[in-house]
Amino acid sequence: VSQNLFCKIREKMKIATLFACVSSAAAFAPSAFVPKTNMGVESSSTMAMALKDGEKVILIGVAADSGCGKSTFMRRLTNIFGGEKVGPLGGGFDNGGWETNSLVSDLTTVLCLDDYHLNDRNGRKESGLTALNPLENNFDLMYEQMKALKSGETISKPIYNHVNGTLDEPETIEPTPIVIIEGLHPMYDERVRDLLDFSLYLDISDEVKLNWKIQRDMEERGHSLESIMASIEARKPDFDAYIAPQKAAADMCIEVLPTALDEEDKKTLRVRCIQKEGVADFNPAYLFDEGSTIEWTPSAKKLSSPAPGIKLASGPETFFGSDVQVVEMDGNFDNIQELVYVESALSNANTRFYGELTQAMLALADAPGSNNGTGLMQTLAAFAIRALYEKKAAAAKLAETSSEVAAEA
Repeated sequence: VSQNLFCKIREKMKIATLFACVSSAAAFAPSAFVPKTNMGVESSSTMAMALKDGEKVILIGVAADSGCGKSTFMRRLTNIFGGEKVGPLGGGFDNGGWETNSLVSDLTTVLCLDDYHLNDRNGRKESGLTALNPLENNFDLMYEQMKALKSGETISKPIYNHVNGTLDEPETIEPTPIVIIEGLHPMYDERVRDLLDFSLYLDISDEVKLNWKIQRDMEERGHSLESIMASIEARKPDFDAYIAPQKAAADMCIEVLPTALDEEDKKTLRVRCIQKEGVADFNPAYLFDEGSTIEWTPSAKKLSSPAPGIKLASGPETFFGSDVQVVEMDGNFDNIQELVYVESALSNANTRFYGELTQAMLALADAPGSNNGTGLMQTLAAFAIRALYEKKAAAAKLAETSSEVAAEA
């Protein structure tokens, strides 16, 4: 969070300056906290679709800090990819399974990279390092297992238990056509990054992140403002050093900012979908005219919105030295069904039919962000990933057919 913002709050609340102290790497002692290696946990074969002959795994990376909407985004992804069954691997702890972070559907497996924490919660207390620090994560194992999944192999993945902070018995993960890895570091390690077919970064601004945490932790959980700010400040050095730089490598970045329509408004959001040009099998979405810079205030008769109103924009920009196409929405809308008006102005949305984007938003109308740009941009990202999968699957099928024809000739 910006220093000016913190200073204003500190002065108002008379909070003393907080200092985050990180112990040296010499204090790091992982040996006592490695998980057991029992390989007996079985996956639920009814929940995940095995790879067909010649089918390749598409690996997607989603990076974001905790509390930045990854869970909601995963719901949108699995909703768009379809499937009759979506749920925790093995059914989850409450349904006779185990405590798992893995989500499976007929087509997709979602893996949480927290499972590659090297130490449990007590181990991190001894090392003095946060989970954001690369030294607290097993990138060698992460790389080897992601490489194995992409090769169509089954893996035995560790589990980080968020309930009690322990490292639990490993679980068996079978390859599915789409594997999504989400967490703090999907693009940090170059070896893992090179395995990704598409990467996305959820970028929540400091101001919005503070507002969200105040609403969640102060209003809903009874935490004090002092404890919330201390938590943010303690994580910020490692976040800036190890997490935020990944946005430069992302193929798409969803940026969530305070509204620019009213500087006093702390709840309305301005959301930008930053799409990198030149990515294989990906064509960025845009409004009205490709390559043009557009600012659009929709007709209130066709898209009603509360104060301070709603505004959209689209156009080319440069982002960390790369050419990008940006689509932006600032403000909320009252009726999701009216979003079809915006959908009519979008090109390269990767929908299969007109109205599918609005339909997908309606399917998760109760999810956070479904009345603003966060839901819209996450849905655009989900359609882009689906289209990328379909293109790569078709290319793999064509290559397999060509090889068979060549072998018979």
